[in-house]
Amino acid sequence: MSVAANQSSDPVRARLLKAALECFLADEYHKVTTRLIAERADANISMIRYYFGNKEGLYEEMIRDTLSPLLDVLDGQMLSSVEGFAGFLRLYYDTMSKRPEFPKLILKVLALNQGPGRRFIQQLLERGRTRGARKVAELKSHGQIAPSVDPDVLRMAFVSLAMTPMLLNDIFEEQMGRPMDEAFIASLAEFNGRLFTAGLAPVAHE
Repeated sequence: MSVAANQSSDPVRARLLKAALECFLADEYHKVTTRLIAERADANISMIRYYFGNKEGLYEEMIRDTLSPLLDVLDGQMLSSVEGFAGFLRLYYDTMSKRPEFPKLILKVLALNQGPGRRFIQQLLERGRTRGARKVAELKSHGQIAPSVDPDVLRMAFVSLAMTPMLLNDIFEEQMGRPMDEAFIASLAEFNGRLFTAGLAPVAHE
């Protein structure tokens, strides 16, 4: 087993990532100390230096650890057909439902430049953009989506449908008078997936 694989399965490292996520979601970056994170993770502060180098390295790895499962989908089989968009939306909703403050953290970093991770997050998003464009090209080549579909328009539409319910979940729940629970999320993912399926379908004159 490689060193990277050993590290990724190390329980101390996993606890530090979990504690970092909880701390950075709960407070501003500059107010979170490595000592606080180590105490919450029941770990020695020296382990942060060992695994991540410093607070910024831990912060970036926390973001990568959360977003990578979503970006890895773009290398897998889920989006080999347009029906896979429903599954991808469900995965996004499920992931963010467990960390409802995470989309807000990403928005703060990108829009307000709070925290050190702006360039890093942009690199991850560009990785997603490149992989997504490749998936769109594959779907076009197999005649599953309209040749006129613009990958950037598709990406923008997907991000809008994915992020908005998570960013505004408190407001939506208050207006609806009901929780955005697992059943609601599943229904939303299925409906939005059908929207994508219909919107991407080739039409006769194309």
